[in-house]
Amino acid sequence: MSRGAMDAAFRRGLTRPRASRRDFLKLMGAAGIVAGASACSIPGQGGRGSVTQAQIDAFWKGKVKNGKLNWANWPGYMQDDHYTIKQFEKQTGVSVEYKEAIQEAGDWFGKIQAPLAANQSIGFDLMVITNGVQLSKCIQLGYLAPLDHKQLPNFDKYSGLKNPAYDPGNAFTVPYQSGITGIAYNTKYVKDPITSIKQLWDPKYKGKVGMMADSQELANFGLFYLGIDPEKSTEADWNKAAEVLKQQRPLVRKYYQQDYIDAVAKGDVYITQAWSGDIFSLANEDVKFVVPAEGGTIWTDNMCLPKTAANPVDALMMANFLFDPVNQGPLEEFINYVTPVPGARDVILKHAAESTGEDKQTLEDLANSPLVFPSAEDMKKLKTYRTLDNTTEPVFQKIFQPIAQGA
Repeated sequence: MSRGAMDAAFRRGLTRPRASRRDFLKLMGAAGIVAGASACSIPGQGGRGSVTQAQIDAFWKGKVKNGKLNWANWPGYMQDDHYTIKQFEKQTGVSVEYKEAIQEAGDWFGKIQAPLAANQSIGFDLMVITNGVQLSKCIQLGYLAPLDHKQLPNFDKYSGLKNPAYDPGNAFTVPYQSGITGIAYNTKYVKDPITSIKQLWDPKYKGKVGMMADSQELANFGLFYLGIDPEKSTEADWNKAAEVLKQQRPLVRKYYQQDYIDAVAKGDVYITQAWSGDIFSLANEDVKFVVPAEGGTIWTDNMCLPKTAANPVDALMMANFLFDPVNQGPLEEFINYVTPVPGARDVILKHAAESTGEDKQTLEDLANSPLVFPSAEDMKKLKTYRTLDNTTEPVFQKIFQPIAQGA
């Protein structure tokens, strides 16, 4: 493909709203990604996390490239013209059937649970699942294939997000994209610098504060307010956080799903919880995003293979392909969330240098945005969700769901 044709392909999505992906996310229950940090795990006799090398070798024995791949993903997570997929097909000879088959984590788990429990095919070799209750269940119930990292050299070499608490050693997953929950505010109405979560509790913004309806997003900010790490929080901590959030409720205009974006842009709310990708894509000079001093939340969508995948080698070839910065760059130029490949920034800057006018500025803004490439300082402030299981989730929900519902 000529450089001009490639430019047209990867720029097609540069300024399109990224709301579609996050709009479908509901409750996420397990721990989030930890960038380059160590995590506790069950010893694995030379394997990764709780998987032994013998288990890895047993699964991959005799597996070969078949030249085909069936991939399930969320909406808005691939260029409209499938540029990245076409490049993969051209370079590898693997034919890809790509479907936006995942609309909500719980529904997706409901579709795949019965066939995987019966060791039957789900029709896909690669799927993208958000860190949460459903992903944890997939791991705990043995529904996922252990990853052979010998086939993922680009991940080990280029990934900036490794060893998550929910999957020690990346035994079953590797990151596709991440996002940050922080604070957005409209500088037309907010003149003070926003640095703290406690400013969401400032009485002078009464009726102009936005919070999220999602229980875990809401809970995390209550816990941050109290200086508590959500991932280490206890039921006693949850009750304390709920009380703080109830005290804030008279100040809150609305507990939002996705519509906070228009609200903060129009000034219906002045300050609100927000997702980084949404605010970047809003491209409104008046609306700023910040990771508050007390902390922000990071969530991650993960590539993983069902244990019944018919083409697992081809699936790992795709995952490995995406961790090459040269291939991640054009994808990031479309998605605009937090990339797991920091080297993609250099690729985007190279494309910017080869561009002119509005395209050049857009690419430079993307490469230099802390919403897409968070600073080391911000990364240190990012925390995870509390790991929930069948016992703790009902307790957690009983405490936090009524807050957004006005109960």
